[in-house]
Amino acid sequence: MFAQLTQTYLPELDSTMRRVADRIPVEAPGFGVMIRYALGWVDENDQPFHRPTGKRIRPLLLLLCAEAAGGSWQAALPAAAAVELLHNFSLIHDDIQDNSPTRHKRPTVWKVWGQANAINAGDALFALAYCALEELSGALSPQTFFRIGRIFNATTLELTRGQHLDMRFERQPVVSVDEYISMISGKSAALIAACAEIGALVGCQDEQTAAQYAAFGLNLGIAFQIHDDLLGIWGDPAVTGKSAATDILSRKKSLPVLYGLSQSAELVSLYRRETFNDADVQEAVTILNRLKVFKYTQKQEEKYYRLAVDSLNRASPQGAAAQQLVQLVDSLFKRDY
Repeated sequence: MFAQLTQTYLPELDSTMRRVADRIPVEAPGFGVMIRYALGWVDENDQPFHRPTGKRIRPLLLLLCAEAAGGSWQAALPAAAAVELLHNFSLIHDDIQDNSPTRHKRPTVWKVWGQANAINAGDALFALAYCALEELSGALSPQTFFRIGRIFNATTLELTRGQHLDMRFERQPVVSVDEYISMISGKSAALIAACAEIGALVGCQDEQTAAQYAAFGLNLGIAFQIHDDLLGIWGDPAVTGKSAATDILSRKKSLPVLYGLSQSAELVSLYRRETFNDADVQEAVTILNRLKVFKYTQKQEEKYYRLAVDSLNRASPQGAAAQQLVQLVDSLFKRDY
């Protein structure tokens, strides 16, 4: 199903993004290479790159919501390009802030060109996102276009708020579950909510209907991140592509860990050790299993997933896109533990 969606929507999305990216001045040698590299079109030598660097789930969601709300997905292409460009802006900056050397199994932009150039490339993607968004102006009423702009601006602030909290939590000794949900609502869920809401606005230009799509996207994003948290500890390495309990080894404050820390002084003591080895990881997982943290976290995922589905049902999506939207959502939660 996912392959069918990508064949239908992604070629035109890619074409739209390339047209927007062509605004990069050719007089600046090497500048456009970083942008094309970040978007997965070329390698570091500006040669065509044939391995996808992302599934483009966010723009796909936007296009499906536009169609399910009664509109044309083609009309939503500028908005879909805008959210994908904004997403990649955040990834470039996040990789610098997290000191991450790789993304999508190849070196990050900062690792290839240095931090200063990477910051500048991220800023360029931020600007290009707004260049893409402005292409909606002639196809929508001024009121709807203004509303979409406000959503886009608010989402950008939420992304940076969520990233700020994520970095702050690395140094904060105690983080509550509620604080964590607030953080992922900004860092992970806000852009998904914006995709659903903006797509619906393009499709039907009705703010009440779009609000239901927004609630769908927000809760979907929270559930998706919680699912990722489960995979980070109990995921099958053959499926996730990383060692089991990677989040434990890095002492990431994910939802299972935070709940476990709130329930176990033994786990708190373990996490305070200066060094952390494989034996400590296994001990931590044993404690989490004893506390039935997997079951607790899975219930939280199911709660937000149900809230997402209920909101989507209230939005009354129509046509083949409605079924494709449900199938896309289901596919996101079929990554095995």
